[in-house]
Amino acid sequence: KKKKMRKLSVAEARRYLKQEEAARLIDMDEVVLEALERAENSGIIFVDEIDKIADREGHTGGPDVSREGVQRDILPIVEGSNVSTKYGMVRTDHVLFIAAGAFHSTKPSDLIPELQGRFPIRVELDSLTEGDFVRILLEPKNALVKQYSALLETEGVTIIFEQSAVEEIAKMAAQLNESGENIGARRLHTIMSTVLEDIMFDIPETKTKKIKITRALVQRTLKEIIEDEDLRKYIL
Repeated sequence: KKKKMRKLSVAEARRYLKQEEAARLIDMDEVVLEALERAENSGIIFVDEIDKIADREGHTGGPDVSREGVQRDILPIVEGSNVSTKYGMVRTDHVLFIAAGAFHSTKPSDLIPELQGRFPIRVELDSLTEGDFVRILLEPKNALVKQYSALLETEGVTIIFEQSAVEEIAKMAAQLNESGENIGARRLHTIMSTVLEDIMFDIPETKTKKIKITRALVQRTLKEIIEDEDLRKYIL
């Protein structure tokens, strides 16, 4: 293979040399073997939204073939079998499988019995409270309030969320989850988007450099959504 010459600064050349020397010191075959051994004996596989492959409650047209088929495809892996990967065969006998789902329209008992038997320990989690929503909005490194603040800063606009406004958003999220489908913290994305939709649309044409989000603004913006949600339960 023909080598290609490149001109590098001393700093760049030093970085490339370090990478080459490090690569020579590492035996990739040993790394792969160690990774396979750890995967087989200490591996954890999290299966999210397993309720989506359960047969729907009240379904009267016989077994849902596609859903049951997916369950039967998963079953041998959970029971313990050899799975082919790009690094070789992995035995799943000692892998820990954890499955989770909201189970709004289905129940764990709607899964095929064989799969139910492979998940003997069941834990029910509490719904998120207003306090939880407030923490989710403010505390994480990439909290929604921080994300929107950073986004508007790119337009030269400073946005301030009053504590009372954050609490009102959390209250609305908990209320909508209780009266409708409980989608957890994902509800916050919808509410934040609705509250800030008009503000963000008008930013290019406004000269405002500072925006304050108050409780009154949140209540006014979300009033129609709450009313629609109240009416929805009476529609057949």
